[in-house]
Amino acid sequence: MKKWLAILVALPLLAGCSFVKYSFSGTSIQPDVKTITIPFVEYKALRVNPSLANDLTEALKDKFRKLTKLEQVELGGDLELVCEVTGYDVKPMAVTANEVAAQNRLTVTVKVEFSNRKYPEDDVSQSFSGYSDYDSMQSLETVEAGLCEEIIEKIVEDIFNATVAQW
Repeated sequence: MKKWLAILVALPLLAGCSFVKYSFSGTSIQPDVKTITIPFVEYKALRVNPSLANDLTEALKDKFRKLTKLEQVELGGDLELVCEVTGYDVKPMAVTANEVAAQNRLTVTVKVEFSNRKYPEDDVSQSFSGYSDYDSMQSLETVEAGLCEEIIEKIVEDIFNATVAQW
C-alpha cells in the first residue's frame, strides 16, 4: 500500500519536470526553442492568384502567434518555416449526363521546408494540398476568394500539425 502511495505522489512531480514537452495548445515544442522565422511565401504555381501568397503568409504567422509562445523574428529563428505555392489548379469533378462539368475543384499545393535548428530530427520537408469544390455555373472569379480562404485554413492547420504539433 505504501509503495502505491509513493508512486501516486511521485507521478505529478515527474510530470512537472522541464524535460517533458507538453502544452495545452497541442504543440510539442522544446522549452529552449524560443523563436520562429516565417518568410514570405513564394508563389511558383503556373496559374496566378495575386493575393494567395500574402494571405497564406499572414495565416501562418497568425496561427503560430495564437497557438505558441514563439517570438516571430525576421532572420535566424530557432525554427524556420519556408513555404512555396507550387500548385493552383482547377479541374472538373462531377460530370452531367450531357458530359458537362457540374462541379469544379480548386486545388492549392504548398511545399514546406521546416527546420528546427536546435533539434534537426524534427525537420519536415513535405507538400500539403487543400481543395474546395464549386458549382461550374459560377465563374472561378466570383467564388475564388471564399474558396481560397477555406483552403488556406485547412493547409495552415495541416502545416501546423506536421511541424510543431507533430501529429
